[in-house]
Amino acid sequence: MGRAGADGVETRRALLGQARASAQLGSAMYAELLTRAAEDPGAVVTEVLGARTRTGYILGMLGTVHRLVLEGRAPELAAYYPTAGGTRDPLEAWPAFRDVLAGHAAEVRDGLLDPPQTNEVGRAAPLVGGLLAIADACRPAGAPGRSLPVRLLEIGASGGLNLRADRFRFLHESGAYGPESPVVLPDAWRGLPPVGAPLAIAERRGCDPNPLDAASPAGRRRLLSYVWPDQTARVARLRAAFEVAARVPATVVKAGAADFLEGLAPEEGVATVVWHSTMRAYMSRDEAARVDRSIERAGAAATPEAPVAHLSFEGRDASRLDVLHVVTLRLWPGGEPVILGEGPSHGLPTTWFSPPRPR
Repeated sequence: MGRAGADGVETRRALLGQARASAQLGSAMYAELLTRAAEDPGAVVTEVLGARTRTGYILGMLGTVHRLVLEGRAPELAAYYPTAGGTRDPLEAWPAFRDVLAGHAAEVRDGLLDPPQTNEVGRAAPLVGGLLAIADACRPAGAPGRSLPVRLLEIGASGGLNLRADRFRFLHESGAYGPESPVVLPDAWRGLPPVGAPLAIAERRGCDPNPLDAASPAGRRRLLSYVWPDQTARVARLRAAFEVAARVPATVVKAGAADFLEGLAPEEGVATVVWHSTMRAYMSRDEAARVDRSIERAGAAATPEAPVAHLSFEGRDASRLDVLHVVTLRLWPGGEPVILGEGPSHGLPTTWFSPPRPR
């Protein structure tokens, strides 16, 4: 079999795999588009993807086409996209989708080089639950009603929406946690993290190789382009998170994760928390190792008055969205990693383990 034939077989396998993942994660539209793409005798998708068949590239293709729709550059396809006001059946979008791919092939190929920047708001559920576990563990001696304020550092922050996650409202089987908010996460938690722990954020900083301005129309379009267009609840949560971002300041700098954390050190009187969600697959092995070394060096210098935590929500297989993701916490002094809970890749619902499980 020639190289082109081998690429075609691998592309078909990858498209069908992502179609199954899309169906499992609730997007009938993307499941149908990807299934039709895998069966396309014209192979326009193979022409666009080439040998780039990992999940991130397929999502990049879908996101780039979605962005063309949102920019008004694919009006016939827009008729099928609820995010663009389309009213036609999204499951019938394939012919128009294929035409857009063929007509914008070079631009879509370029879009594959930019990692998806979902900034999924639902992932606030596992992240804030983990943050409550940290706050509960970081109560100053002799002051059980207080907890150290959090210095929150996010790598792969995209538009920084989840740096404001403590300002969202989380619904669960026993009631609700969090302030009144435009962002409401239904069925956020099965079981509960320590909701009685006092939580205060003293600093909100993040990094991204291509940070997005959630206040600008272009930044919002890009963030929206990576939300699956037939998932109206996710779209509504994202738009609500734009409102919260406009009220709550946070800083996202242009930097890779390893450079951002270079020289990381604990700070007296605050809990330094590095967190991330569904981004480890986008780091090279070398960068991931540098990130781990920086966090571990800071952890080795931690004290009870200046603790350090590494909180993540990542897949058991980082290359796949359709596998369960786990909430992992490593807190220094001490530093033994534990799994606090698990959930689907978009975060809702997160199931909490009691007690936490060793990693």
